[in-house]
Amino acid sequence: MVDQPLPLVDVSGLLAGQDDLAAAVDIDRACRDIGFFRITGHGLEPGVLSTLDAAARTFFAQPEAEKARIAMSHGGSAWRGWFPVGGELTSGRPDQKEGIYFGIEHPMDAPRVVAGLPLHGENLFPDSPPQLRPAVLGWLDSMMDLGHAVMRGIALGLGLDADWFEQHLTTDPTALFRIFHYPPQQAGGSGASTGDGQDLWGVGEHTDYGLLTLLGQDRCGGLQVHSRGEWLEVPADPDIIVCNIGDMLDRLTEGRYRSTPHRVRNTSGQDRLSFPFFFDPSWDAIVEPLPLTGSPIGDGRNRWDKSDPSAWNGTYGEYLTAKVSKVFPELFATTERQ
Repeated sequence: MVDQPLPLVDVSGLLAGQDDLAAAVDIDRACRDIGFFRITGHGLEPGVLSTLDAAARTFFAQPEAEKARIAMSHGGSAWRGWFPVGGELTSGRPDQKEGIYFGIEHPMDAPRVVAGLPLHGENLFPDSPPQLRPAVLGWLDSMMDLGHAVMRGIALGLGLDADWFEQHLTTDPTALFRIFHYPPQQAGGSGASTGDGQDLWGVGEHTDYGLLTLLGQDRCGGLQVHSRGEWLEVPADPDIIVCNIGDMLDRLTEGRYRSTPHRVRNTSGQDRLSFPFFFDPSWDAIVEPLPLTGSPIGDGRNRWDKSDPSAWNGTYGEYLTAKVSKVFPELFATTERQ
């Protein structure tokens, strides 16, 4: 394991709507090199994450029967709500974490909700603690603004107009938010293993599906990134947002930007919370290669999972639904029958 600081980028100019070329160059370099970088100048007021963190810890400390009042099974095809430890799969293996799924609030009479589109609907919020609802909705708004700002930087770094993505791909972005709770795991292993003797991870090796992940963390650490044949520890700092790119940005740039495998194991001896926000293409968007100059890197034969994001045909919503159905196969089967 290697400790190596990730690039640090101040995006305050981009967030203010400026064409900050210096920040764009730094973001472009990080996306081509490792696919991860850290963000300052993100516009979050001091104490915002600590308020969200405190409310989430209060929720997760409750008995499972109380948490199950907002279980994902109650959310139907909207796929919102709580799941228990082991309830989410990565590459077919249960993760050693529990969590809550949130998204953009869609009223029940919205056309897409009426049509039964997956991942569209109202969020499920617990009665206790009451502080969780405003903290989550405020975080969603802040991360949405930050996602648009980072995409401005990516557009400029790629030689496009600053608003290219907002005009063509993220006019109505698909925005998903999770709060994950990782119980402590043993430093020498996961503290649990599968029947075939393989260790379990807080979340196993994977890449993200969409454009950007904007991650808030507590101080426990445990996030690891795979780069140049070795695993790097990502510094844990609640004052900094960690950003990584997903498979759709890999597809858009034809491999110039690579979605980077990462994983989590919580060996801090404490309960770890993380707050990933996923900023993705519009639901009906067709994700096709960008109009870039120069030769692309190539297909996905060197990817960790041997898959190729460029092989997908269809809308982003169809792609995301196919992916999420593998994360929660039992829930997907239930919603299929409804």
